[in-house]
Amino acid sequence: MFWINVVKQYERAVIFRLGRYIGTRGPGLVILVPFLDRGVRVDMRELVLDEPAQSSITKDNALVDIDFVVYMRVSDAEAAVINVNNYIRAIRNMATTTLRSVIGDITVEEVLSQRETINQRLQMKLSAETVRWGVEVLAIEIREITPQADIQNAMTRLLTADRTKRALITESEGDRQAAINRAEGSKQASILESEGARESQILRAQGQREAQILQAEGYSIGLERIYGV
Repeated sequence: MFWINVVKQYERAVIFRLGRYIGTRGPGLVILVPFLDRGVRVDMRELVLDEPAQSSITKDNALVDIDFVVYMRVSDAEAAVINVNNYIRAIRNMATTTLRSVIGDITVEEVLSQRETINQRLQMKLSAETVRWGVEVLAIEIREITPQADIQNAMTRLLTADRTKRALITESEGDRQAAINRAEGSKQASILESEGARESQILRAQGQREAQILQAEGYSIGLERIYGV
């Protein structure tokens, strides 16, 4: 007499005979010898571990709450059953301690501004530990980072001061540019005025010269007429 079990496409059966590992079966029909064989089903699909907010202390002693998601799958059913008692619980605990270790090496500003870098560091560190359990960590995504209240208040004041500073700089730059524009306008006006005065003098001189020439020519013609008669 045999026990016949159906192992689904996404499952594997780790078989033990009298407590000794004899192989991994599936998918399909798996035949077990009653009282001698025992099979442990392992789900090979990608799993999503939704971790609640974890409190961590940054390098500059700021307390932040971080919740994240772990995407993982079993790549070696034998190792997942034999090398660890409960691989899901083990990964949850490992993910929490790894998160606190990574956050403890950086400042609160880096935590808030380098989310993608933290995700990558978490994945690398966690993957290095879970490989012995036959589990592959595919990705880790931080969903929300919440600093403690006094840190949030300090950041708000800092942002307000920074905005005020930028506004003052922008205003002073505007005043400076306006002053430059006014000076340039006055300069151009003076140049145009002096150019106009010079042109006017030249025209007056030319007019006087031409008048004198005409006057001399008229005088000469008059003399010629007087003495020619």
